[in-house]
Amino acid sequence: MEVDHSLEIDESQYSRQIGVLGIQFMKRMMTANVLILGQKGLGVEIAKNVILAGVKSVTLYDNNPVQIADLSSQFFLHPDDVGKPRASVTAPRIQELNAYVEVIVLDGELSHEKLANYQMIVATDTPLEKQLWINDYTHSHGSKFIAADSRGLFGSVFTDFGNNFTVFDQSGEEPLSGMVTSISRDADGTVTCLDESRHGLEDGDFVTFTEIKGMTQLNAPNPPRKVTVTGPYTFKIGDTSQLGEYISGGIFNQVKQPRTFNFKSLRESLQSESPDFVISDFAKFDRPGQLLVGFLALDKFISTAGRLPAPRNEADAAKVFEFAKEVNSQASYKVEELDEKLIKELAFQARGDITPIAAVIGGLVAQEVLKGVSNKFNPIYQHFFFDSLESLPTSVTLTEEACAPTNTRYDGQIALLGSEFQHKLAESRHFLVGAGAIGCEMLKNWAMMGLGTGMNGRITVTDYDTIEKSNLNRQFLFRPKDVTKPKSTTAAEAVIAMNPDLSAHIVANQDKMAPETESVFTDAFWEGLDVVTNALDNVEARRYVDRKCVYYHKPLLESGTLGTKGNTQVVLPHVTESYSSSHDPPEKSIPSCTLTNFPNAIHHTIQWARDRFAGLFFNPAEQVNAYLSHSNFVEQTLKTGSNQIEVFENLRSFLVTEKPVRFEECVQWARLKFDELFSNNIKQLLYNFPKDSLTSTGAPFWSGPKRAPNPITFDAQNPMHLDFIVYASNLHAYNFGLKGETDRNYFLKLLPTISVPVFEPKAGVKIQVTENENIPTSATSNDIIDAIVKSLPSPSSLAGFRLSPAEFEKDDDTNFHIDFITATSNLRAVNYQIEPADRLKTKFVAGKIIPAIATTTALVTGLVCLELLKVMDGKNKLESYKNGFINLALPFFGFSEPIGAQKQQYLDKEFTLWDRFDVVGDVTLQELIDFFKKEHELDVVMVSCGVSLLYMAGMKNMTERKTWKFSHLYETISRKPIPNYVKALVVEVSVTDKDDNDPEVPYVRVVIKP
Repeated sequence: MEVDHSLEIDESQYSRQIGVLGIQFMKRMMTANVLILGQKGLGVEIAKNVILAGVKSVTLYDNNPVQIADLSSQFFLHPDDVGKPRASVTAPRIQELNAYVEVIVLDGELSHEKLANYQMIVATDTPLEKQLWINDYTHSHGSKFIAADSRGLFGSVFTDFGNNFTVFDQSGEEPLSGMVTSISRDADGTVTCLDESRHGLEDGDFVTFTEIKGMTQLNAPNPPRKVTVTGPYTFKIGDTSQLGEYISGGIFNQVKQPRTFNFKSLRESLQSESPDFVISDFAKFDRPGQLLVGFLALDKFISTAGRLPAPRNEADAAKVFEFAKEVNSQASYKVEELDEKLIKELAFQARGDITPIAAVIGGLVAQEVLKGVSNKFNPIYQHFFFDSLESLPTSVTLTEEACAPTNTRYDGQIALLGSEFQHKLAESRHFLVGAGAIGCEMLKNWAMMGLGTGMNGRITVTDYDTIEKSNLNRQFLFRPKDVTKPKSTTAAEAVIAMNPDLSAHIVANQDKMAPETESVFTDAFWEGLDVVTNALDNVEARRYVDRKCVYYHKPLLESGTLGTKGNTQVVLPHVTESYSSSHDPPEKSIPSCTLTNFPNAIHHTIQWARDRFAGLFFNPAEQVNAYLSHSNFVEQTLKTGSNQIEVFENLRSFLVTEKPVRFEECVQWARLKFDELFSNNIKQLLYNFPKDSLTSTGAPFWSGPKRAPNPITFDAQNPMHLDFIVYASNLHAYNFGLKGETDRNYFLKLLPTISVPVFEPKAGVKIQVTENENIPTSATSNDIIDAIVKSLPSPSSLAGFRLSPAEFEKDDDTNFHIDFITATSNLRAVNYQIEPADRLKTKFVAGKIIPAIATTTALVTGLVCLELLKVMDGKNKLESYKNGFINLALPFFGFSEPIGAQKQQYLDKEFTLWDRFDVVGDVTLQELIDFFKKEHELDVVMVSCGVSLLYMAGMKNMTERKTWKFSHLYETISRKPIPNYVKALVVEVSVTDKDDNDPEVPYVRVVIKP
């Protein structure tokens, strides 16, 4: 794969996308010129995503005049654009998305000469005859072609990337690797891996080996071996009988194999007896063939009548079906029995143009564009059809009259959903939590759909975060001038510009969703909502919102993305489980002994370096400031019982022994720290455990996951060594407010003058070998701490003195944070013979950056909005909804019914997490007890609210409590006043039934205020 390595990438803007595509594929993509035909909703969605991705240029072609109905889905058009060419008015606005991409408008008639300028051509809203003409040319001249269309709740895609199209990375997943413990010397060549984790390989994968002792003929650069999996920790690589005897060691590394595709042209595919389909929904397995015929019939109607079918017009739909029968009879590929209802529904919806479908198909097609120009990920091969007929409203009657144009911006949506349902959308009230990537796309969709624009409608969006440059690559409502501004208010202003109808109906908050903001998001606020939509990037906040939705009985729409993967979830009161009902497995942590002494992979050294950053440049400065600010800091620290000696040694170091007054002293500090971390500590480890050490069982100590390290001798001429000194000394200087220096010559002159003590390993030093090993220490001895405390200057003697803690920030390329961690991690990797990582990979691991790309985000939000239409329609059956999982890299689409709410039972009554006992009024405790006895034949034995025990049967002083009003009872026992905004208290009760059993029962809500 040819890559122009001279191309420079703005990592601060594209970092999240690089995590998806990788540098070499990004650079390949950046040379591509893309032509997009059609600038209605689908075309502009594709263009938006491709421009955000960062190709070389995007050319827009659409000389047709803007119509008012275009504003239903084309978010860069304004009412005063009506009558102007679509591409011309769109280009300057879409150019603002990415200054690195040239946006061009192509005028005049298309010709083969004009098509020759593009590596990728995408045709939307284009007649079949012109698609065939374009694709005949691209197929014979080596460029790529995609045809895409959206009609109401239907979408279609066709791809042709030509002959011998090679994909170099089909999945985008990190290549697998693992440690080898044995390889048999026989016809099978069975490889056994370390049983710490499964190898993860599949039959047909290829692997190479490194660091094998004995059977060295397997080590790279010898060719990869094909794998046959025999178990989670074993696999075969074929005959090894002629190789040397395996002795020890070894790492396997998965080698990705390229895959070559040969595409048919559109003309060839339509003439084929077996077109290639990618299934979008396995519950609709037979639908692609029906829709292929349906879309061809629809094109024939348009070319014959010179117009689209009228919405819900029976005569037009019947004509489309007649064309479908004609097309089917003449085609080489034949559908056995045409679905008349389905094809007529396609005709009914043909004028419909809605943002959710444009987002789904637009995100999908944009990803196919990137595949075609980068050769990464498996393409759609070759026809793809999608529909969401389940989203069609049934609560209103859809007739030709109901779907007729109203000469408003919503006509494209009214043609599909009808005027009455449009009014319902306008009068609805929505809460969007998060205004990042998903939040921006969601607000754009909602603005086009007209959500909340009615007299009683409202959209509330909250996000406490501010805009960073790295957001611009996928959070498309933001521009470079918006960096540092609040996300929520900026996003709200952007969508008001898209649809001014929202101007008086959108509220932007900058509050975090947490218990401390319940005075902002009160009972009255939650009760006034119709739907809640999460656009969050952390599980804790998601669960908090989920709990609120369960309590207030509000539908919740959940979604998330990870690179090319995306998921959606519908949470419906009394029907489905909640978001919190299921949990992802906890993130696997690295054992402390591995990090401290026995790393064997680069992510171990990166985490170790990240910990060193905090331990050197953040924690000590924070502790010094606390010591100087709080008079009882010493006493409080002694009470905590954790890391006491470390805290006091940090104080002594930063206030006494290592307190610099000149930058030269910072360089000296960094030079000594280099030897401490990469030489002295390693020498001590090898003193305790020499390389020929044996375990108690007689096995080599340095084997399996334990790699024997080597100390590093400092060399100022080694760039990696000098990097550490430069970045460490500048960060140390930052802590103390000293001016730093980056001129390498300055360091090269100063370093030889620094005296470095000779290190001698010490006997008696204990080193942790296993995770559960408890190393006894005298470090917390009162005598040692007393001596340190006595050496510290008093806070009063340092009045006004404060340090500047270096709080880790991954996205500021000028602060040396990632630079220090990269240098430190790679030096640690050299210690342990681990392959170093570049700065970008280090940044991803240390910053725990989630790979993200605009295409996945657009598609996922489109799917969410299709489910939103169902919620707004009042659908209340489990089978009406779909949770989705997609992976655009493969590509894979999986949809399933949401999981129903789990049922529990007390006495003869069933209940779920959505059920509760509602007690209205500020009742007395006795009235609550009587309620359970009279209404449910249950005896209350305990009542609690939060952490406060309000009642326990049999305890003293309960008689008087029973007469208290519930609000008084709670305030008296908890010693906390009930805030004015709280209308109800959540109460847990323990009960017994008549058989003296202790059944689980729902919680109680006591509504103390109207």
